[in-house]
Amino acid sequence: MTITWSNFFIQLVAFAVLFLLLSRYAFKPLFGVMEKRRQLVQEQMDNAANNRTEAERLIEEQKQALQQARKEAYDIIEQAKTTGSKQADEIVQAARNESTRLKDEAVRDIETEKNKAVASLKAEVSGLSVQIASKIIEKQVDESAQAELVNKYLDNVGTKS
Repeated sequence: MTITWSNFFIQLVAFAVLFLLLSRYAFKPLFGVMEKRRQLVQEQMDNAANNRTEAERLIEEQKQALQQARKEAYDIIEQAKTTGSKQADEIVQAARNESTRLKDEAVRDIETEKNKAVASLKAEVSGLSVQIASKIIEKQVDESAQAELVNKYLDNVGTKS
């Protein structure tokens, strides 16, 4: 096989012209489209990475917010328990104070009634003593009659009250 140099150069020139035409009108736009596609894919990958990072950040914020809400709920429950316990203690103390006050008041009332009864009894005994003395003076009686008279008046005192 022999190579003809003229055909070779013609083919080489045709190839070069074809290559120049293709590179100018076909490869350049094709590479441009491919570069745009590469940039689009890169942007989508970057956006996906950013979205994933943002989602992780939001998840972490939600976890912290949930933890904070749980802590606040626990604090509110503890405060309610403390307040309830304090109020229960206050109610018990108020009931004790009222009970003591009523007891003291009842003791005072009893003491007052006792003093009134004693005063009334003293007045009655004194009246009876005066009556006995006047009867004794009126009747000069012996000792047995006097004892009988005292017993009679004491029986009368027992039946009057």
